Amino acid sequence: MVNDFILSYARLIVKHPDALRVESREQDEGFEEITLYADAEDVGKLIGKEGRMINAIKTVISGCKAKGGKSYRVNVQAVG
Repeated sequence: MVNDFILSYARLIVKHPDALRVESREQDEGFEEITLYADAEDVGKLIGKEGRMINAIKTVISGCKAKGGKSYRVNVQAVG
């Protein structure tokens, strides 16, 4: 659910939506790390000015914590 949200939201922002990929790894029980891979040109758009865009994504995801009890960390990495 969270991965699908991140992917669909990121596709609305980036210039190269076909290059997007999301991977998640469970670090500990109740904690998951999500990595969003994007074209190098789009990384700045996903992070946003002063980190506002990625923080907005993290805020929405924090609502999932209230429902499911899991904590999430979101990273953005450049591909290519």
